[in-house]
Amino acid sequence: MHSPHDPYVRVRGAREHNLQDVNVDIPRDTLTVFTGVSGSGKSSLAFGTIYAEAQRRYFESVAPYARRLIHQVGAPAVGEITGLPPAVSLEQRRSAPGARSSVGTVTTLSNSLRMLFSRAGEYPPGAERLDSDAFSPNTAAGACPECHGLGRIHRTDEGLLVPDPSLSIREGAIAAWPGAWQGKNLRDVLDALGYDVDRPWRELDAKDREWILFTDEQPVVTVHPVREAGRIQRPYQGTYMSARRYVLHTFADTKSRTLRAKAERFLTSVPCPVCGGSRLRPEAMAVTFGGRTIAELAALPLSDLAEVLAGAHGGGTGAEPAGGEETARVLGADLLARIGTVTELGLGYLSLDRTAPTLSSGELQRLRLATQLRSGLFGVVYVLDEPSAGLHPADTESLLGVVDRLKEAGNSVFVVEHHLDVVRRADWLVDVGPLAGEHGGRVLHSGPPEGLAEVPESATRRFLFDRDPAPVREPRTPTGWIRLTGVERHNVRGVDAAFPLGVFTAVTGVSGSGKSTLVGQVLAGVLADRQAGEEATGAGERFCASVTGLEAVDRLVQVDQKPIGRTPRSNLATYTGLFDTVRKLFAQTGTARERGYTAGRFSFNVRGGRCETCQGEGFVSVELLFLPSTYAPCPDCHGARYDPETLEVTLRGLTIAQVLDLTVESAASFFAGTPAAERALTTLLDVGLGYLRLGQPATELSGGEAQRIKLASELQRTRRGHTLYLLDEPTTGLHPADVEVLMRQLHGLVDAGSTVVVVEHDMAVVAGADHVIDLGPGGGDRGGRIVAAGTPREVARAADSRTAPYLARALGG
Repeated sequence: MHSPHDPYVRVRGAREHNLQDVNVDIPRDTLTVFTGVSGSGKSSLAFGTIYAEAQRRYFESVAPYARRLIHQVGAPAVGEITGLPPAVSLEQRRSAPGARSSVGTVTTLSNSLRMLFSRAGEYPPGAERLDSDAFSPNTAAGACPECHGLGRIHRTDEGLLVPDPSLSIREGAIAAWPGAWQGKNLRDVLDALGYDVDRPWRELDAKDREWILFTDEQPVVTVHPVREAGRIQRPYQGTYMSARRYVLHTFADTKSRTLRAKAERFLTSVPCPVCGGSRLRPEAMAVTFGGRTIAELAALPLSDLAEVLAGAHGGGTGAEPAGGEETARVLGADLLARIGTVTELGLGYLSLDRTAPTLSSGELQRLRLATQLRSGLFGVVYVLDEPSAGLHPADTESLLGVVDRLKEAGNSVFVVEHHLDVVRRADWLVDVGPLAGEHGGRVLHSGPPEGLAEVPESATRRFLFDRDPAPVREPRTPTGWIRLTGVERHNVRGVDAAFPLGVFTAVTGVSGSGKSTLVGQVLAGVLADRQAGEEATGAGERFCASVTGLEAVDRLVQVDQKPIGRTPRSNLATYTGLFDTVRKLFAQTGTARERGYTAGRFSFNVRGGRCETCQGEGFVSVELLFLPSTYAPCPDCHGARYDPETLEVTLRGLTIAQVLDLTVESAASFFAGTPAAERALTTLLDVGLGYLRLGQPATELSGGEAQRIKLASELQRTRRGHTLYLLDEPTTGLHPADVEVLMRQLHGLVDAGSTVVVVEHDMAVVAGADHVIDLGPGGGDRGGRIVAAGTPREVARAADSRTAPYLARALGG
């Protein structure tokens, strides 16, 4: 028996995912880092076992309702864990936050600012004091009634709804109308109402055009459809809906992303005319603090907001209650301290009103980390998922300072991490491996980091202790240039940027310096517009004054880290097209032919062969009321996704469910000799994803894994012409050994005649680039300039660059 004051968390018999009956002891009150190649099992140990067990124990301690659900959620596959305190998980969540979620709501800083305005704001003479809710655009008390607290309204006009006025209504002049029967119905209703649907649109009376497009009336009329050959169509009652009404209704209410995107093409978004984009009622906007409204303060970068608060002394008007200055001082000091932890993590460039969907997963995780630092908890295990993701090396130092303070407050910090600077700062290192999937799942080392030097089979050892810089390649010579002049987008203002073609370019800079704006929005935007068929000059007008050199690029491939799907229904096999091949092979088996099963029988997305309890997802959603809902294995098929009859069909001894359970590596040998399957599997192996299961749900994949799956899908295609690949931090979530594998692929694309542009923080990758564009010098308003551009050696010597010293170190300078 271990004493209740055991200083270790002791794990016995962990078998979650690929863990091979792991026993490990980890000291509490330490910074413990879990390392290992992607898929080695480190997250299964830290999150799937240790954190999952802490969560299960929490469920056990709360309401009976929650305890009844534990068997559905499932306990981790582990023999026993002792010495485990309560745990807080800060994972890089895959789910996208809602449009109303912002930096202010994620950090709860908005609550503090609203309280400051409510209690210590300067009110107009005679104005009634407002509750803090009245300063929130997300409450009925505070939201502007016109835009419902969104700050923008959507409008449309004749030019958008009818792009070609030479067409008649019957020929499809009203492009915004739906297709198929619904569009025909609206046309027939107009015809029955007496409007000429065969005259060119521009020849119709202006009053009629106005009514057809914008009326709020919904008249009902009897429609006598034109008889079509062989079809009897009876008269029916048809209701008219104007084009504007249809577009706004679709945009607001449809669950279909495709329909919503189509509707959006016919709308312009403008600031709300009532609140001017502030999202608040006039009563709230009349209150100021330090001479500014709450909307003005929420729009400031946090570093600037801190300066305003530090300079304000809460003085006021006659409406100021007794003790107002003291209230302002106390609330202002609390707000300043909270902002301090966020800016310390390198996020001072963010504003409170910055919406959460526009943040990277790394930014979101660091915001939650800052909030935890102020929570005052102690005796807790914090389990962090790659907190350095998306961080420039200059910002990693700040992150380590925050982690140290969590530890000093009496907590244990367990971090899954690849960044070697974080690994070197660990008190304790748990290295899992040696390889991925079934070739991993063992603890190779558990102890102080220096002990890993004695473990030859560790993939981490070489990178941690072998300090010799990689041999520097001779930079390739560009075959041409894309030049963007006068770039204006977010914080990138008046910048001229040049991207070389036929080489590997790395775009660097601290968080918020404008890298993703320049590459992911401006460069990608002008290329996408050109691909859509617009003239090059017209394409650049949205973001920059002029663009040259686009004619040399035949194709743009943008590979981002957005999920490949939002539910367990989407997976690796469906996304890459491999599943189509697999289903055809099953349909060709003797048993399937005897029973008349087609390839559709083996799809879990349609009725016929799937388990109807979970509708082929393999999981059912478990609502926990007071906690986020979670997925649990289906009680009928136990995660297999298919009905028993479908599972009686086997291909070389395996059922369709067992094939989906194969890793990419195992599937490559299973499908050897099937060219269509081999091609997809080989490219997945080439980008280092051999450890993933074919049926692994999209919800379980990291952003880095999703990006590499997209890259693998792209590599399968036969390439024609000059392709420009844009990647946003492709090494996120990758062990240095996996980075080497990925870089071989990307450099291979360049050697084959393509261009690769990556936004990147990994200095080993930047050192191996042909050309570097460094943005900065800081984030937000302090960034947005090109500080240095040239070969890695040239940029490493740049005086103003915050990247230069780290790049020089990677180059061995």
